[in-house]
Formats: sequence, structure tokens, C-alpha cells
Amino acid sequence: MPSQLYRRVISAVAVAAVAALSLSSCAGSDPAAQGDGEIVWAIEGANLSAGKMDPQTSQLDVTAMVQRAVLDSLVFQEADGSFSPWLAESWDVEDGGASYLFRLRTDVTFHDGTPFDAAAVKANFDRIVDPDTASAQAASMLGGDLYAGTDVVDEHTVRVRFSEPYSPFLQAASTALLGFYSPQVLETKADQLAAGGPDVTVGTGPFELTEYTPDQDIVYTRNDDYTWGPDGTGKPSFKTLRVDILPEASVRVGALSSGQADVVTNLPPNLVEQVPADDTVESIAYPGLPYSLFLNEKYGVFADQKVRQAFTRAIDVDTAVQQIFFGQYPRAWSILGATTPGYDASLENSRPFDPSAANALLDEAGWTGRDADGIRTKDGQRLTARWIAWTPVPDDRAALANAVQSDLKAVGFDLQREVLEPGAYNEQYGPKTYDVTDWGFSGVDADLLRSHLATDGFQNASQVSDPTLDELLAQGASTTDQAARDDVYAQVQQWNAEHAAIVPLYSPTLISAVRPDVSGLTFDLYGRPLFATATVG
Repeated sequence: MPSQLYRRVISAVAVAAVAALSLSSCAGSDPAAQGDGEIVWAIEGANLSAGKMDPQTSQLDVTAMVQRAVLDSLVFQEADGSFSPWLAESWDVEDGGASYLFRLRTDVTFHDGTPFDAAAVKANFDRIVDPDTASAQAASMLGGDLYAGTDVVDEHTVRVRFSEPYSPFLQAASTALLGFYSPQVLETKADQLAAGGPDVTVGTGPFELTEYTPDQDIVYTRNDDYTWGPDGTGKPSFKTLRVDILPEASVRVGALSSGQADVVTNLPPNLVEQVPADDTVESIAYPGLPYSLFLNEKYGVFADQKVRQAFTRAIDVDTAVQQIFFGQYPRAWSILGATTPGYDASLENSRPFDPSAANALLDEAGWTGRDADGIRTKDGQRLTARWIAWTPVPDDRAALANAVQSDLKAVGFDLQREVLEPGAYNEQYGPKTYDVTDWGFSGVDADLLRSHLATDGFQNASQVSDPTLDELLAQGASTTDQAARDDVYAQVQQWNAEHAAIVPLYSPTLISAVRPDVSGLTFDLYGRPLFATATVG
């Protein structure tokens, strides 16, 4: 990667860091001044105000991260991957995984006083699968077309049914995406859940959402009645969790350094060295799909597999990732991250940077001409692709994009990048009128690949349609034996390595920093902080 690219990244960070020194708008976090104590949590959160406050409909990680404080789940996933009781005291897996019977706690109430019961589970799951809800990720995690219904067996017993065994369900049921809103809210304010707010975002969680100023802050207040947390967790020891929305990472670090924030998340690797020495840095690798480029094979030049394969070999991923992310993020070799069950380690080092191979593949594909700019041509057409990206784009990913464009240009491939506001992005993403787009997607279960690669997958940005692959993905969802599932997902990963629908670049980690006056903070398997067990002071 050109050295001037690296210097531009540092320069942008330095300017933002100076701006952080003048930060004065964040709420203070002096426990004594707050009575029962307050923790201020600084997050990126830039897109929450765009109707992304509802985990049942939003696909953003940040939505599930902040609303975990409000929305409890049927089960809790422990650090070793096992499941323990939460809102469900116990459960049975029936019919080889085609049915799940949950026995619910009898002492749980929502923040509005409504009892939590089997009818509440049914109301929430019915809402998720209702086409009018326009849920995508949550509906997929609830089994998609495999979901056959939720039955109220009695007041505190509920059965969730699928048309065939669906092994990822317990993991899905442990997430905030399948967490529970008050049935009263679902009856009267369901259309307001995407915007969120007090008396709208009403769950059973350890905190109640009491204030929300879009693009500024969210205030969660302790639920004094909370006694039903996982592993015996009761009500939090502090009263207020204030979430400050600070899109600029350097500003979040400035808030931490000045004592105006107690916890910050989503720190880029190049700012870790700016965290005060007595603070604790937690870096937890995301399981799931690494940050990747999705090549649209039904639109433009990527219809040709040789062009897709050349694209993957032309990028010096190792150098770019190492230099831009300061060695904090590993280069990704597969469409599953290394911490995800089912990861195929045999793919490591299988397709290294090789511009000679890229050039040969492009020659074979007929792109043998060159124009005045050195860009390849065929039949009078330039070898051009258009990459659409969702704003805001962090400095490090912008630098990575520059490196990718530079490497591709060296083999005569012109990659044009457009950074778009959400509305403009969706105008192109919906009808799939782009060549490339990008994201990473966290998830503990490899079934997440179904939504990205199945013909009818709601995140199938590459527009893949392969009956053999569809069958593999269906097998992965229905098979309960983990070794058999691992074999299925190894085949899926190897298919993508050859087909080149998705180009994995790096596996991010969720980097958080915590001030020394906060103790007992825990993290879920995605690296997201869980505040119910924390203390401050």
C-alpha cells in the first residue's frame, strides 16, 4: 500500500483528536452527583435515528447492542456457547429440533406492569414474521419459511414450531433481535418502535428507556423490580445508564480521557494507544461474516467468474489490513470468521495476493485492450465497477477502500466508489443496481450464511442463485449434529472461495475501553458490553 495513504489516515485522526479536546456537551459521570450512580457509555450510533431503534426490524449491530438493556430473551448464551435459563426456566427440544417447548418464569413483568407470559412470546414472534412488520434479519433468525407458528400451551408454557428441524433457534432466541416488547406496545404503538423512545421501547430488561434525543443521547433508568436476569442477576447496582451518541471515534476517546464517559465502544485500532494507561481495553473478535466485498454477479462485469476471481487475486489484502489496522485485525480468508463455529481453517493462505494470476484471468476473460488511462477494455467497454458504501465510513475503512482501488487499477480494473446517505444507498441496493457493496455481519451461528447466499436470502447482495448451494444451506439449518453442520459449512465456504461471490477482507474486533471506576462489566459473545452486572464508583 502506498505510504502516502497511510499518512492520510493518521492525519485525519490527528485532526479529530484535537477537536475532542474541546468536547463539553457530554454528561458527567460522577456517581456521587447522581445519587445511585451513573455510567456514561459513548457509542458511534450514527444511524439509530434513521428508524433503527427496533432490533426486530433493524439489521444494525448497534441497535441490538443498546436495546439489550431493555429487551430480555428466552435463554442466555454463555461464554462457552452453552445456553442457560433467562425468561424461560427450562426447555425441551422436540421432534429432532422441529419444535421447542419453553417453560417460562412466572414472576416477570414488563416496564408498564404487563405480565410476561406465553401470550407475550406469541405476540412478539407473530409480529416478527408478519409481512407488514418488514422484518428481515429477525424473521430469518426465527426460521424464515421454516417457522410454523407459536402455540400457547398454558399461561406460562409456549411451544415454537418449525416445518422441519431448525438447529440455530436456541442461539437466535438468546439475542435481542428475538427479545420481547410489552404486548400493550405491540397493540397500540408498534408503528413507533422503529423510532423508539420512552413508553414505546418497553421490555422486561434491567433498564427502562426513559429519555431519547435522536443523534444525541439515550437514557436508561434502572428497573428496581428486576430479579430475573441470567445466572441469578438482579437489578443493577447503579441507577442511570446514559448512552452518548458520538459518531467520531476520536471524540469518544476524548470523552473517555476527560472523564466525561466511563465506557466507549467501537474504537478503531489506531486510537487504542490514545486510551489512558489506567483504563482497561477489551478487544473481542466478532464471530460471523468478516468485513467483505459483495460482487453482484447479475449486474455488470461480475457476471464472469474469471473477472470475480481476478478481483480477489489483485488485492494485497495482507499489507492493507496490517498497516491500516495496526495489526489489531486479522486478515480474513473465509466468509466465516475464525471464532465462528464451522470455520474452515484449510482456506487460510489458499488464495494469496497474485497480480500475475489476476492479469492472466482478465486476459482469459477477454479484457485484453487498454485505454489511455491503462484501464482494460473489451469490445469498446472499459473494465469498470461501481462500489456503493453506506455512510458514515470510518477513516480506516476509507483508507482500505483507497488501497483496494489502487491495487485493482494496477491490473487495469477501474473501481469507482460512491459513499451514499442511507436513502440514496437503498435506492440502489433495493433493485441491485450496483457492482460492489460492503459490510461485515456478526453472528455466532454459521446459519447467517443462508441469508447472504441462499437464492431467497434477504442479504444476498451478490444475487447468488445456485440450487446445490441452497440445498447445503438448508442442510446446515436442519442438521442438529455439530460435526455434520461443520462439514456442510466447510463446503459452503469452499464453494465461495472458488465462486468468488463474497470477498472477505478482515475480521474486526469490537474494541471497548473502560475507566477504572467501572467494575464488573461483562461482554456477550459479540463483544457488546452488558451493564446489568457493572458497578461504578
